[in-house]
Amino acid sequence: MTHSDVAAVSAAPLLDDLLPWSVAPLRLGRDWPMAPDATSLKARWTAFVRADAGERDALLRPSRSRTLITSVAQLPGQSSGTGALAAESGPCPEPVRVLHGAFDEQWLLPDHRLIDAARPELWRVADAEQLFLVEPGHVPDSGGPALVATALLPDGRSPAGRPGRVRPLFRRPGGAEPNLAPGLLDALAARLGTEVRPEEVLAWCLAAARRTPSGCRVPLTADPDVWAHGVDLGHRILWLHLRTGERPKLPGGRRPYVRSALPARPTELLYDREEEALHIGEGRISPVPAAAWDFHVCGVRVLQLWFERRAWPGEVEGLAALRPSAWPQAWTSELLELITVLALLAELRPRQAELVRAVGSAPLSAGALRTAGVLPAPATSRRPASVLDHHEEGPGGQFALL
Repeated sequence: MTHSDVAAVSAAPLLDDLLPWSVAPLRLGRDWPMAPDATSLKARWTAFVRADAGERDALLRPSRSRTLITSVAQLPGQSSGTGALAAESGPCPEPVRVLHGAFDEQWLLPDHRLIDAARPELWRVADAEQLFLVEPGHVPDSGGPALVATALLPDGRSPAGRPGRVRPLFRRPGGAEPNLAPGLLDALAARLGTEVRPEEVLAWCLAAARRTPSGCRVPLTADPDVWAHGVDLGHRILWLHLRTGERPKLPGGRRPYVRSALPARPTELLYDREEEALHIGEGRISPVPAAAWDFHVCGVRVLQLWFERRAWPGEVEGLAALRPSAWPQAWTSELLELITVLALLAELRPRQAELVRAVGSAPLSAGALRTAGVLPAPATSRRPASVLDHHEEGPGGQFALL
């Protein structure tokens, strides 16, 4: 960034002030309740409930938070049991799709008895109207996007292992009560001369946010044309992050295809820059743009990490060893789509840099928001809203009194 760009970013409000309610990442405490495929999770559950008491204890991998006799409430919106796992004999909870870290969609057993810190407050507001921004843990000079968006429940884990934050767009189910600093929408509308919706703020954040040592900052503008351009760019980024609806495609001749069949149990991933080819054992995918291969989040190469989570490892003990007997075709399709998404996101980076430069001509600084009374956000906006308008099953099948 140029000196003026740095100045614009340093004066910009923190994302933590604009979307004040955030939640820490999920903490599983054990690896086997999450997998890249749902079938493996069902097989693991079946093996667990068929084991005797001694075997169950070893298979669970107890922690201080979760043992075979731990009593916990049901996860909001889920139908898993609440009795002690020592006596569990029921069917497998239906796996749910989640975002694991950045750009890696996996499956999770939504059973509170298996998850050390499941963050129920996130599950309460996760519905068809919700969107989440994931702020990965800060890694100096790591490059990559400052934010990742998803409509799935995110675990919030940082690829580099640093603690991140999950920020829902809405504080209540049904798209009610935006998780925005009170008065922010009105202040933006007054400066821009047009109505501003919560989804537009999220889109703008995706396009303009920048990581800094003091936290993720979001340069804002008072120029209606710059705002409109940034929101359009953010919506394009959001579409690529969500991967819903029409599948993203690279131009003809640049679309990746499987040139040689992938092996049944690949263990190695290599990239040939000259050929623009991804080698997975004896398999080969091309063309793979260098920008997709070089796409990093928190200093970690996205494609490499995605593959490592699916590659055939050496000796694995316990329930995590139950996995597909061969590389599923669905994983190949997901990999081709991920390559496309990363390449298209990389193409948008110059436009994002131009947007930050354009903000400098008419910035809306953190100081201006303080003068307008928007900042600092009140302490109540940093706490979850009360959304208990229905009964949630507590430990042992008991219902809480509301």
